[in-house]
Amino acid sequence: MNVKGILAILLAIVLPLGGYFIVDYYSKDAVHMPHRYFTPDSVVVSEKDGKMITDTIWHKVKNIQFTNQLGKKVSLDDLKGRILVINFFFTRCPTICPGLTKSMKRLQDSFLKNDSIVQFISISVDPEHDSVPQLRKFADRYNANHDTWWFVTGDKKEIYDFALNELKAGLADTEVDSAFIHTENFFLLDSNRVVRGWFNGFDSVKQAQLVQDIPLLMLEKDKKKPSVLRELIPILPMVFVAIGIVFVIILVFNRQKNKQENK
Repeated sequence: MNVKGILAILLAIVLPLGGYFIVDYYSKDAVHMPHRYFTPDSVVVSEKDGKMITDTIWHKVKNIQFTNQLGKKVSLDDLKGRILVINFFFTRCPTICPGLTKSMKRLQDSFLKNDSIVQFISISVDPEHDSVPQLRKFADRYNANHDTWWFVTGDKKEIYDFALNELKAGLADTEVDSAFIHTENFFLLDSNRVVRGWFNGFDSVKQAQLVQDIPLLMLEKDKKKPSVLRELIPILPMVFVAIGIVFVIILVFNRQKNKQENK
């Protein structure tokens, strides 16, 4: 066999194997998912098939009940399976709230065709004054979809506890006044109610990132339910080697054929 034949065979073997290693390497971090920002609540170590498995239990935001702009009693438990985008406001706010509400409206408009995957929630930090009629009037001013964007009120102590201890608004915005929460941040929660980021409502770059992160979280797979492609990775070496063998056979066959034709 001449040098060209040897090189062709080597190429037929190296390319498939190289393809496998490239797929294996890049499949690990093909998509950069939004981070989990807060310290895990706990770490559970269990044994499976003789191997020790570490499972991180992340901080899950607790359920809280509200009354929305339609006068309906609602809670986070009503939104199982949905991505949540939450901000804080009050209807008498003359400064940042109108601008933040316009930003939230743009977010809602970005998901008009997929409005079942995300719920927007604007929580009043002034529940004494923000009655249901006031919330409805404020929501209508911005043409909000009442089904997918709630403007809510509730018990002030519970709301402030939720903001500071569950969403940890004081960590996301160090200038937050615990006596009267007034932050520019939108809080993104995944379908398990784990905080996956906060985004300044006046920063167009951050808002664009928020729009990208919402569908990513919807596509996120449970570690216990790996994707089909991930399950195929262990057998990819055999697949690529088989492809290499086929190439070798084809090369040998063509070489023999050319010899016969040249006689």
